[in-house]
Amino acid sequence: MDSVLSGLRAAAEPTRLRLLWLLAQGDLTVSELTHILGQSQPRVSRHLKLMCEAGLLDRFPEGAWVFYRVAARGPGARLARSLLALLAPDDPTLALDQQRLESVRAARAVQAQDYFTANAERWDEIRGLHVDDEEVERALAALFAGRRVRDLVDMGTGTGRILEVLAPHMERGIGVDLSREMLAVARANLERAGLRHCMVRQGDITQLPLPAGSADAVTIHQVLHYASDPAAVVAEAARVLQPGGLLVVVDFAPHQLEVLRDEHAHRRLGFTDAEVGGWLKEAGLTPGPITRLPGDQLTVVLWTASRAATPLPTQSPSVTGAQA
Repeated sequence: MDSVLSGLRAAAEPTRLRLLWLLAQGDLTVSELTHILGQSQPRVSRHLKLMCEAGLLDRFPEGAWVFYRVAARGPGARLARSLLALLAPDDPTLALDQQRLESVRAARAVQAQDYFTANAERWDEIRGLHVDDEEVERALAALFAGRRVRDLVDMGTGTGRILEVLAPHMERGIGVDLSREMLAVARANLERAGLRHCMVRQGDITQLPLPAGSADAVTIHQVLHYASDPAAVVAEAARVLQPGGLLVVVDFAPHQLEVLRDEHAHRRLGFTDAEVGGWLKEAGLTPGPITRLPGDQLTVVLWTASRAATPLPTQSPSVTGAQA
């Protein structure tokens, strides 16, 4: 009861209801919210602090910025969803806020496109060496066919493309990346696609900002060849994977294209099945089927692994005998 009363008190103010409405639609910073609401930064920050303390909102630092979003779990999240259901989208104040939100998103999209355009030539050069991205995406999606994922984590999410591809198969997706520029691209892409159940967070993929066993699926797409310690990345993926969960690693088979190391910062020129399988086993996972997609000069490989489901407790013979 106390948590409900606390949440109601934290939301029972016009500006806070407006904030709840806006933050149900995606991540926003204090400065963006200030622009939309037309209020001072200290006042908006005060509202956000009270709502976070009541569990209505989640707060995510990202460098010098902090993003806010409606809470994903807990009593505060449930109360927030109930309050949002009572708000009318055609309310004049909310409608005006929505228009201003769209202008903020448009500005984000322009900034993201500028960064993407500046780097597109580099990415296109690598794409031309391997099988078409659509074929890789189809193979990845096929691994999730018939599997309903509650929480998926995409490590090194980049542009957020894997979240887009797997969005139909999951209830909630989180992409983690260290680059703020790439996160800006990912946010713009997810907003454009209308994927409110997907979000991105800044973080080191060797130390994910997530608790152990918090995901029932993890993807590592074209990331390991950049890592100084690929085994550590796999181990971290295993840490956040729930019993019965699925891990999919997508990367290159061994190759000799030194240009990727010299000009594109690849630390490793592909991986063998034995190498990846060894990391998976060391992390406590069971390797699964492997898919190979040969390209012009590079072969893309999809390695899968699972964490064994926690076995049901069994009764000892003495206990069984006593019951008999």
